[in-house]
Amino acid sequence: MKSIFTMGLAGIMLTGLTGCNDDNNKSDNNDAVLRDIISAQNLTADASAGRDIPSIKSAKAQLGMQLFFTTALGGDQDSACVSCHHPALGGGDDLSLPIGVGADAPELLGPGRTHSDSVVPTVPRNAPTTFNIALWDQVLFHDGRVESLSKIPGKNGSAGGIRTPDSPFGSADAQAGNNLVVAQARFPVTSAAEMRGTAFESGNSNTAVRDHLSQRLAGLVAELSTPDADSSGTNDWQEQFEAVYKAEADVGNLITYARIADAIAAYENSQVFVATPWADYVAGDDDALTQTQKEGARLFFTTQADGGAGCSSCHGGDFFTDEKFYNIAMIQFGEGKGDGADGDDDFGRYRETKELADQYAFRTPTLLNVAVTGPYGHTGAYDTLEGVIRHHLNASDAVDDFFATSVTWCQSVAQLSSVSDCDALYPNAESNTRAALSKLADDQESGLSELLDTDLSDSEVAALVSFMQALTDPCVTDASCLAQWIPDESAGGAGGQQLNAVDENSQPLTSN
Repeated sequence: MKSIFTMGLAGIMLTGLTGCNDDNNKSDNNDAVLRDIISAQNLTADASAGRDIPSIKSAKAQLGMQLFFTTALGGDQDSACVSCHHPALGGGDDLSLPIGVGADAPELLGPGRTHSDSVVPTVPRNAPTTFNIALWDQVLFHDGRVESLSKIPGKNGSAGGIRTPDSPFGSADAQAGNNLVVAQARFPVTSAAEMRGTAFESGNSNTAVRDHLSQRLAGLVAELSTPDADSSGTNDWQEQFEAVYKAEADVGNLITYARIADAIAAYENSQVFVATPWADYVAGDDDALTQTQKEGARLFFTTQADGGAGCSSCHGGDFFTDEKFYNIAMIQFGEGKGDGADGDDDFGRYRETKELADQYAFRTPTLLNVAVTGPYGHTGAYDTLEGVIRHHLNASDAVDDFFATSVTWCQSVAQLSSVSDCDALYPNAESNTRAALSKLADDQESGLSELLDTDLSDSEVAALVSFMQALTDPCVTDASCLAQWIPDESAGGAGGQQLNAVDENSQPLTSN
């Protein structure tokens, strides 16, 4: 379960709910203001409208779910896509930084997951949620390294070509597939820290990795422990692919990585969760939000100049993101991406564009279902919505507070809090963060940054938190609803290598 707000704000929120519900004048005023905003911004609260969203019940999405949950796609067969992106963990892993390969207990996901060769995570960035991944039209990944070249709204990159790390910046990858999510599904298996491991196809190309995995599933290399787990007399994966893509003369032509990525994308793209209380309110139900949530919405959509928080300048529209990149001086820790003097910094979008303006800039995340998709920031530095909101309101103060000399900074990060001398693991965390903060200050002074210091009261911050809770589709916290996206653990999956996830108490993961 994600932490939504601190106990201090919880009390303020409860008090606010009681007082505001009695204040009919304030309620009517907020409704009037919000109705004007909804009309002016043409909000429908359904970013999925007009899109071709696959059903989780479709044969292709069902195959994709088996592929998403199988360790057969891990180089060492100890990790799966789901290792970092479980539906019951908000489509992520509920960790600041992921642990992919080499986990002590591969089936244990979320808090408590540890790495056998390192006391710290080896994946340098927080795992983005797969929820509503079908609604992105411009870029995927924190730095946008999978990018639609056309950026046509509503197309998920399906028109105009897609650039990936396998092609030069600005150039289409001929093998990317027919949408952004297909293109994205080609890369976790090539990452040594996420799924590939260090020995599997060591030193070889991404294409070699994908081809080897395809041959593994096809049974052309004898690496699967139980290729015929259902005792049908036929390779389980061949049966599954034939059901979707029809029989081919040669199993090697049937099971290709292009089809693996296509099926995984169908599963991921079926994870559309937009039926939120906010959507009900936009549709005309004034009672769908509490008074505190309405106050938070007013602050969210109102500019700083008019007394609001100005959140919608970047988190606007029905998808609550402009899909652009900004330096907000987010806390920098982890092993980094090889940037800076010591290689433990992360320059974000600059790594792709090589434009100085993009240094330390990262993609604006969607806020749909944000209450269950923490920790927040590209390093997962903040475990609470309150924390990340306060960072946006005043990055300088937030950085000072995070690295306050009176405490060990990493004790505030749940994943690192039990590690002895955890601050010594990342000796350049503060200096790297302050470099990003210095860049932000320069951008603010020159007018290049839209992030403005904003002074809000505790009750106003609490109202923003409450509004963001109203962006949660009830399905993502309902085990019976979410079960559609989690395979039956008794079935074992094709090849018998289905990862049946458990939490740190050895209980099956079923809901957020």
